Amino acid sequence: MAFEVAPEVQAALSENRPVVALESTIIAHGMPHPQNLETAQALEQIIRDHGAVPATIAVIGGDYKVGLSAAELFVLATEQDVMKLSVRDLPLAATQRRHGATTVAATMRLAARAGIRVFATGGIGGVHRGAETTFDISADLTELAETPVAVVSAGAKSILDIGRTLEMLETLSVPVIAYRSDAFPAFYSRESGFAAPVRLDTQLEIAHFLKARWELSPRGGVSIANPIHPADEIPAAQIEAQIKAALDEARKKGIAGKETTPFLLKRVNEATAGASLKANIALVKNNARLAAEIAVALSAQ
Repeated sequence: MAFEVAPEVQAALSENRPVVALESTIIAHGMPHPQNLETAQALEQIIRDHGAVPATIAVIGGDYKVGLSAAELFVLATEQDVMKLSVRDLPLAATQRRHGATTVAATMRLAARAGIRVFATGGIGGVHRGAETTFDISADLTELAETPVAVVSAGAKSILDIGRTLEMLETLSVPVIAYRSDAFPAFYSRESGFAAPVRLDTQLEIAHFLKARWELSPRGGVSIANPIHPADEIPAAQIEAQIKAALDEARKKGIAGKETTPFLLKRVNEATAGASLKANIALVKNNARLAAEIAVALSAQ
C-alpha cells in the first residue's frame, strides 16, 4: 500500500496555494452513471475556475490517493465492486488491494494527512432518525471533532435527524457556520427548521474564523453549511413524505449501517422523478465553488 499525493496537488501544497479536497463516495455510491462521472469532472473544473487545485480522494488498488487521474475517476464511476470507506475501513481496502470510495470522514482523514484544510461535499452524515434505538450515528461527526479540516456542505442530509445532529456537533465542540443564512440548511432544502449556530457572510470572515480556530487548537474541524440556491431547492415540506416512505422501506428490508444512505438517496430520487438528483448535483457544485473561494482566502492568511 502507498500514500500518494498527485504531483499537481503536492506542488500546490508546497507553494501554499489553495487546494480543495473532494470525496469519492458521491461518485461510486451517491449518483448513477453517467451523472456521477460528469459531476466529478465538473466539480474539479469549478474548483480550478475559482482559483484552487482540486484533490479528489479515494483508494485505488489498495493505495491511498489524494488527487485522481481521469482514468481513476472513470474506474470509480463505472466499477461495480467499489468499497464504501469510512475511516475504519481504510486499512481493509489497503490490505485487500481493493478500490474504495471515501466518505466524508475518510476523506477528511486522508486530506488532513496530506495537509489539505478545505473540503467540499454534498451533505454531512449525522444522527439518523430512530438513533435512540439503533444508535446509528455517522462517523462524520466524530471525525469533525478530531480532524482539522473545514467541511463545506449543504448542511446535514435531509434523511437525518437534524436536531439531534446539531446537538451532537455541539457536544463534540464542532463549530457550525451557516454561510449567509440564519437557518441551518437541510441538503435539498434551504431551511431545516433549526437556527444556524453561527452566521458568517463572506469567505474572508470564514477564513479568519478558521485561522483563529486552529491557532487556538490544531485539533478538530469546522462544519460550514452552504444553503442550496433558491432556484434549485426542494422545500422540506415537499420532500418529507418521500423521505419517510424511503425510511419505512429501509426498516422493513432491514437495511442498516453504511448501506442506509445510498439506499435512501436512490429511493428518494426515484420517488421525485429525478428532482432530488438534480438538486444534489446543483448543491454540490455550489459547495465546490464556495470551498474554492474559502481556500483562496485561507491561503492568503
